[in-house]
Amino acid sequence: MSREKTGGWGETFRTVIYAVLIAVVVRTFAYEPFSIPSGSMLPTLLVGDYLFVSKMSYGYSRHSMPFSPNFFDGRILADEPERGDVAVFKLPSDGETDYIKRLVGMPGDRIQVKAGILYINDEPVKREKVRDVIIQHSGGYSSKVTQYVETLPGGRQHLIWERSDNEFLDNTPLYVVPAGHYFAMGDNRDSSQDSRVMSVVGFVPFENLVGRADVLFFSLEEGASILAFWNWPTSVRWGRIFDGIK
Repeated sequence: MSREKTGGWGETFRTVIYAVLIAVVVRTFAYEPFSIPSGSMLPTLLVGDYLFVSKMSYGYSRHSMPFSPNFFDGRILADEPERGDVAVFKLPSDGETDYIKRLVGMPGDRIQVKAGILYINDEPVKREKVRDVIIQHSGGYSSKVTQYVETLPGGRQHLIWERSDNEFLDNTPLYVVPAGHYFAMGDNRDSSQDSRVMSVVGFVPFENLVGRADVLFFSLEEGASILAFWNWPTSVRWGRIFDGIK
């Protein structure tokens, strides 16, 4: 009887170890789960969205690994991002904090924002008004933003929000993206700390890219707990599950 019990516990222990190893391998080399903590990517990504980040999309750097061990520099099996990708990256100023933004500037690009309009290589990026949106805030007050469709060079389209065209980051200096770096911006343009803030984010090194945000696998209303599964029937945003990220 004691041998059977020992064997049972040993088998359970081995199963747990195998499961942990498989999870680490998948997280390192295939897909990493990521949750959205802020509204900087509204309306594309909502607070409470859970998504998978593809590690395979850009190849592997030390930031592809848990805890970013300093085993090597650069990227292995590197593949360049495309303009308009929504990407997770390690904040350049500390190399630890995860950020998620849209890559709008490629190496060598000239980037500037003038009166709320994004300019790439001295050409204004086309944007078309969709509608005005009233946002209800947790403090009981509301505010208005304008939703646009923005069309990047190459034809890729996505939605952005603007409170106005006269906010703090709506008029910027001219930025020239260095080789091996990218310029990242949030879709919620007036509520995003991104590459326009050089002292905090600035240009994003290729090495700092963790992966491309590919698909939503879960979504909860803001403030809802994922552990409170008994509230899921009313707190889960069912219509967003398995949505692709544009």
